[in-house]
Amino acid sequence: MRQKIVAGNWKMNKDAAGSIDLVKELTANAFPSGVRVMIAPATVFLDRIAQATKGTGLEVASQNMNAADSGAYTGEVSAAMLQSIGINATLLGHSERRAYYNETNESLVHKVKTAMETNMEIVFCFGEELADRKTDNHFKIVEQQLEVALFSQEGLDWSKIILAYEPVWAIGTGETASPEQAQEMHAFIRSLIQKRCGDAVAETTSILYGGSVKPTNAEELFSQADVDGGLIGGASLKADDFMGIVNAI
Repeated sequence: MRQKIVAGNWKMNKDAAGSIDLVKELTANAFPSGVRVMIAPATVFLDRIAQATKGTGLEVASQNMNAADSGAYTGEVSAAMLQSIGINATLLGHSERRAYYNETNESLVHKVKTAMETNMEIVFCFGEELADRKTDNHFKIVEQQLEVALFSQEGLDWSKIILAYEPVWAIGTGETASPEQAQEMHAFIRSLIQKRCGDAVAETTSILYGGSVKPTNAEELFSQADVDGGLIGGASLKADDFMGIVNAI
């Protein structure tokens, strides 16, 4: 049975006090049974937020991780650093990392490999830009992203991989893929996994939708057969909005 997951990506938002206040607001709620609820705060606050969420059921992930174990990589964090403060999951491949920091499908191969070797859980992000969809290349782009970064690697532990499909044209724009568009792509993604990894992996891999999910559209999106939850951006910064999405699953 696939896990239902709602993950909040806080991006570069909230200072120390604001981060802790939001955690307190979130953990004052009862989370639905059978739903994993995750947040990815700013790196500098991960330690204190990991401490503040102990025993609450709210999981904490990093927004990024370097492929190297250690070394002269100014401003970066390694898997060992994250794990030393109790962080055992990371986002990889977010569209903003690809767009602003030149991450490529090829460079993500190394990050995925390191995450697997260090037993880090991955929320792997991917998706097409508006031009790709307008030219009907969206399926091709998504397949290529998955092929290079994941399917090309042998021995991946798929129990440690959560997929997050994020159409770039729907991130922070107010535009949202229709439930039918989301389901069409998620079904396509699951078919790719089935072809490359078999039925068991395809049926147990959670595929999240990310792209302007709100309390008002979450229930319809999450009702689709192959949409197993969401990777939430702006709406994760307000406790009421985020919990509205969590409770819609």
